[in-house]
Amino acid sequence: MSYTGPESELPRQQRRRPWRAPFVVALAALVPGALIGWLVYEAVGAGGSGGARHADASSAPAAHASPSAAAGADGKGDAPLRGKVVVIDPGHNVGNFRHTAEINREVDVGNGRKECDTTGTSTDDGYPEARFTLDVAHRLRTLLERQGVTVRLTHDDKGPDWGPCVDERAGIGNKAHADAAISIHADGAPAGDRGFHVILPGTVHAGAADTRPIVGPSRDLGKRVAAGFLRVTGEPPSNYIGHGTALDTRTDLGGLNLSTVPKVFIECGNMRDATDAALLTSESWRQKAAQGMSEGIVSFLRES
Repeated sequence: MSYTGPESELPRQQRRRPWRAPFVVALAALVPGALIGWLVYEAVGAGGSGGARHADASSAPAAHASPSAAAGADGKGDAPLRGKVVVIDPGHNVGNFRHTAEINREVDVGNGRKECDTTGTSTDDGYPEARFTLDVAHRLRTLLERQGVTVRLTHDDKGPDWGPCVDERAGIGNKAHADAAISIHADGAPAGDRGFHVILPGTVHAGAADTRPIVGPSRDLGKRVAAGFLRVTGEPPSNYIGHGTALDTRTDLGGLNLSTVPKVFIECGNMRDATDAALLTSESWRQKAAQGMSEGIVSFLRES
C-alpha cells in the first residue's frame, strides 16, 4: 500500500510571491480574526478530528484491521502497540528427530506427564511441520514488530537444533510477561480431514498448572485469531475438530496448562491432506496465514 504524504505545498509557494501594499493593509485587518479562528479550530476542530482518527484506528473491528497498512508501507508508522509483548512459539524443531532421547523425556504438565516434545509431522512430499511453523513465525514477527510490538520466539534457527521442551516454551512466555502468546502448528490427520482450528486452554488447577486466570482472555484471543485467519486465508474451519467452530478446548497440552499469560495454539491445516498441503507449502499462503494471525492478535492487544 502506498503512503499518502502531507498535503500540497502550494500555500508555501504563494507566500513566496512579492508583497504588495494593498495586501498588507488587508492582511493587517484579517490577522486578528484569523488568529481567533485558528485557536478555535485547534481547541475543537483539529483536536476533535485528531482524537476521532485515533479512536477509529483503535476501535476498528479486527476484520478490517491491517497491521502492515496501519504501520505504513515502510513498516515504521506510529508503532501504536509499543510496550506490548507477544511470544511466538514455532511448534517443534527441525532437529528433534536427531534427539529422540531428549524429546522423549517426560516433563510435568501440571495434571500429568508428557514427552518433552515430538518431531511433528510433514507433508507427503516431506515438507516438515517444523520448517512451516518457523517460517510463519518469522513472518508473523515482522508484522507485529511493524505495530511496535516486542516479539520473542521460543526458539529460532540459530539456536539449539532440538526442543525446547513444552514446559520451557510456556515458561518463556511467562517470564516475558507476554500480553499474548501463540503456538503455531500444522496437523497430521488422515487425508480428507482438512481445515484449521485454534486450541484454547481448558480449566486446569493441578500441580504447577493453574489456567483459571487465563481461560477467559485466551478464549477471546483464540476467537480473534480464528476470525482473522479465516478471513485472510480462506482456509475453512476444521471438518474433523471443533464441529465447524474452528475452536477446540484441551487440558492435556503442557504449553497451555503451564502458561500464566493468554495463550492459544493454532493448527493451520492438515499436512496429510493434498488440498491443505498445497496451501501450507505456498509462500504466498504462508504470508496470508501470518497476516490473519497478526490481525487477530493486534485486535486482542488493542482491547487488553
